[in-house]
Amino acid sequence: MSFETISVIGLGYIGLPTAAMFASRKIKVIGVDVNPHAVDTINKGEIHIVEPDLDMIVHAAVTEGYLSATTSPQPADAFLIAVPTPFLPTEKEGDIPQPDLKYIEAASKAIAPVLKKGDLVILESTSPVGATEQMAQWLAEARTDLSFPQNAGEASDVRIAHCPERVLPGHVVRELVENDRVIGGMTALCSSKAIELYKTFVQGECVVTNARTAEMAKLTENSCRDVQIAFANELSIICDKLDIDVWELISLANRHPRINILQPGPGVGGHCIAVDPWFIVSKTPDEAQLIHTARKVNDAKPEWVINKVKLAISDFLQANPDKTVKDVTVACYGLAFKANIDDLRESPALSICIELAKLHSGNIIAVEPNVEKFDSETIRLVEFKDALNMANIHLILVDHKEFQFPDMSSVMYIDTKGLVKK
Repeated sequence: MSFETISVIGLGYIGLPTAAMFASRKIKVIGVDVNPHAVDTINKGEIHIVEPDLDMIVHAAVTEGYLSATTSPQPADAFLIAVPTPFLPTEKEGDIPQPDLKYIEAASKAIAPVLKKGDLVILESTSPVGATEQMAQWLAEARTDLSFPQNAGEASDVRIAHCPERVLPGHVVRELVENDRVIGGMTALCSSKAIELYKTFVQGECVVTNARTAEMAKLTENSCRDVQIAFANELSIICDKLDIDVWELISLANRHPRINILQPGPGVGGHCIAVDPWFIVSKTPDEAQLIHTARKVNDAKPEWVINKVKLAISDFLQANPDKTVKDVTVACYGLAFKANIDDLRESPALSICIELAKLHSGNIIAVEPNVEKFDSETIRLVEFKDALNMANIHLILVDHKEFQFPDMSSVMYIDTKGLVKK
């Protein structure tokens, strides 16, 4: 094994589990993060995110001395960069978001001083096509004493590859081990070194391609899901207008042996499906017509949900003429972007709840069993049973396992997940 020490840059929802998996194989792992709280938490053998089974793996790895965290990079034999890839602010509504690679650039410049001949650098961050080559260029500019694949090819001092993560929140530990990995090296040797590294714990197949195709593979997977979800979301809006139960309709349509319609919801969230299609659209705006349309359909769904709540409030006041708008309490069930996790990134449920708090002069309460604290002056976290008793209108946004609803026939509710019917 030529990798005695591995460094993971970025200890979030992907970086920390990846670091823990390497450390669980008795390899020294140095995790790097700019967040001192995350670093301190990990060094105590604890975790700052919610992910099943990860806490036990991290605790064992830290206790046994194989995993440590720091705020500044240290020398290692392999560096895995797993930092966020956000978008630049758009000037006006309708503009296509452009990717912001500042965190990848910062990570590249941070590890450059400790690079040495023979090191491997892998970009795991979901990125627009060409980002791996850009990272290699930043490294080359910072370390003119070392050679890189874009100039030296197979003879380069430092190996560069892209390997996108392909895991499902809530199942990350298992899927990191079992899922196939796409390995996109800048040269054949870069790919072979990356395979050697990942085979430390990956049981799935490591499939080799070039860096650009590896980048596009992840974007393609999530764009495909986005298009499928957009179809379901659009169908739910159509069915609402035609007074058809969309959940029953999808169940019937899916009885066809070659049909598998996904379930609609309040929108699309997370740092993958809601984000990755824009990387394609930003690069090829004239060609990515269907992908762009799907994004617009899914981004518009939260506003549709908010309008349903407005109508529900109006109906409630008509049925209760002695009440005012300030007397109406709306309960939002779920803030995370999907079921049974604490991840609020790009969450349509959270954005809906926040927007309702701005628009509604009455009380907005929220139930989110995976979040202990929510910093908001206008939204109060309450227990599930309390929300059932307190609210006049119930808005179901996430199908958390804790949400076991009683008979709702006598109350006003908006169910974006079909949870009451289920």
